[in-house]
Amino acid sequence: MLRKTIFLLLSFLIVGFAQLPAQTSSKSKSSDKLYERGKKKKAVRLQNLKKINSAKLEFSPQFYQNGLVYVTSVVNTSKKDKRTGDNYYDLFYTEFGEDGLPNSVEPFSVKVSSSVHEGPVSFSRDFTTLYYTTNSTLKLHDADNNGKKDHTLKIFEAKKGSHDWQDVKELPFNSESYYCFHPALSPDGSKLYFASNMPGGYGGSDIYVAKKRGNNWSVPENLGPEINTKENDAFPFFHESGNLFFSSKGHNAVGGYDIYIADMKSNAPAVYNLGPPFNTVKDDLGLILNQTGDSGFFTSGRNGGVGSDDIYHFVAPDGLLNLNSSTPQEVTIMVTDAATGSGIKGAKVRILEQASDGFLEGDDVYDVEMVANPNNPQELVFKLKRKDVTDIGSPTKTTYNGGEAYANMKGGSKYIVLVSKDGYANEEKMFMPTFRSGKEILKIPLRKSACIAINGEVVTASTRYGISSANLVITNECDGSTQTVTSNSSGNFNVCVPPGCSYSIRSEKGGYITSTSSFSTSGRSPGSSLSTNVQMSKTGAVATTRPSAPVTTTRTTTTTTNNSSYLNTGNVSTGDVIELQNIYYDFGKSTIRSGAARDLDALVALMRKYPSMEIELISHTDSRGSTGFNQNLSLKRAESAKNYISSRGISRNRIKAFGYGEDELRNHCEDGVNCAENEHEFNRRTEVRIAKIDKTVKVNYKVRKP
Repeated sequence: MLRKTIFLLLSFLIVGFAQLPAQTSSKSKSSDKLYERGKKKKAVRLQNLKKINSAKLEFSPQFYQNGLVYVTSVVNTSKKDKRTGDNYYDLFYTEFGEDGLPNSVEPFSVKVSSSVHEGPVSFSRDFTTLYYTTNSTLKLHDADNNGKKDHTLKIFEAKKGSHDWQDVKELPFNSESYYCFHPALSPDGSKLYFASNMPGGYGGSDIYVAKKRGNNWSVPENLGPEINTKENDAFPFFHESGNLFFSSKGHNAVGGYDIYIADMKSNAPAVYNLGPPFNTVKDDLGLILNQTGDSGFFTSGRNGGVGSDDIYHFVAPDGLLNLNSSTPQEVTIMVTDAATGSGIKGAKVRILEQASDGFLEGDDVYDVEMVANPNNPQELVFKLKRKDVTDIGSPTKTTYNGGEAYANMKGGSKYIVLVSKDGYANEEKMFMPTFRSGKEILKIPLRKSACIAINGEVVTASTRYGISSANLVITNECDGSTQTVTSNSSGNFNVCVPPGCSYSIRSEKGGYITSTSSFSTSGRSPGSSLSTNVQMSKTGAVATTRPSAPVTTTRTTTTTTNNSSYLNTGNVSTGDVIELQNIYYDFGKSTIRSGAARDLDALVALMRKYPSMEIELISHTDSRGSTGFNQNLSLKRAESAKNYISSRGISRNRIKAFGYGEDELRNHCEDGVNCAENEHEFNRRTEVRIAKIDKTVKVNYKVRKP
């Protein structure tokens, strides 16, 4: 029986389609359940999202910022769809709460909301472009020439504006003669998968792909009989691994709609039925998957739910991609001498995968520290910078006699491969394996080091305790050239200098007497190392003050081969305020924008390290909107940050949330003043006030994966 489920999109779609017998296909792998092959798998855990599900329909979730956008008919309205007798479908947003699952619910957008249906959506990776399904009104004529209204489904594009979605436009392959719906943008933004009943397909609705060329779209291509059947095939989702998830009533589905996976890197992709617990005798559809392939969300009309169709969260400890060519494959890494071409034995290889936001995955990759602003010592700056090659944890691999090392990597993923060897300059390569031509070989030549590695330490003269944030100017007495470095949180610094010269070091830091020292590289060969010690005496304690300017987050995507990547550090004590302006909010929204998670994760790491630390999150808005609205909005923003931190294991008792609204603007952008968006954005921030800590903390902590 056809249910209302989809049906925005499929209530319209199915009307008038012939009911054809189920297709029998040798290519379908429904008997090869994804969780029944090979060794015993860990159980998949499902959870009905009762906080957002209702007696109405909820379906087709999509990841957006720190939450989900989904379709529901729950809105109480007098306008009903005459075909279903139900409310029109609309888009809602739910933010992840402290448990990492959807929590509060709010309308997604005013601009893309209409008097008819809005359906499944898809976003660009940076969440600045939206593709969504909606109705357009089409006048048809029956056999008696009596005008009657029907609705056709089309896909529209919208751009993120300062207030809402804007620049809405219809995609060129839409038509008044057939439906286009269920858009799914590929992670790189180059392809749009969607469902359509356009002429020339294999059945009721097929899945198509259109390719983007500049600002234009190609003519849509049918994905062919490997994917499409005589039944309805819809709800595509394209994962960065190259796998397409979709729902179909064909491929010998066990119920209404079943969820399938197909590896699209193959010319003739095999289709696998996900099997239980994903598929039941009811409709199961609209699956989305996180980047690592081990958790996600989908829609199901199975028994025991809250309403007609509900959204479920799942955790698959062994992943959903282990049967496909997206499984990591072996890459040969060849490390050679750049001059001779011979392999280098014993080179240390570190392999780091790049996340979608450009940062490298790993728990020991970045230093995240509060530092003194060089332009204003009374301000604190929150910085993140990649460590020097040799400081990033233990090597992933070490090369064999011929200079080779072997590592498993995933096709289509981006990696940074870092190589170090005594006597050679460090080297790094960006690498994205494709496995299109069989074996993947990455060649990395190393050049002999032409300098001496100086491993220095700045310490107090009395206690020999490491001094962080000391600025050191190293002068080459041979030619007068200088290098400037800063000691890290332990007081260490690293620099590479030419051999055969004498050097002086001038060390400065507030609260300490400026000191000078010297060393010489005479008699040492390039590629060797030398240790040196710099001592400083205190003049008095350094005062800590509340910063008065924004805290920014910076990162370095490339490093020099010899210089260290350490940053300054500072002290944090009760009463200090750190402004995290990089936690950006859209106008009128309490949602934390994508990319802010790393700042908050750094704060989580600090609170884990110092369990006595209690904080106050103080959120501010810009001046736009009423005073009351902004007061309420700022509190919601602070609560949003609190939920994020507590979801990472920090007790809520250690966090208080406050909203100051527009009371403390940091520039001239008051009511009635015409300001640019970036000027308003400067006022939207969340401050972290250290409410309690049992001692003054020397900040030195590492960012963790969000």
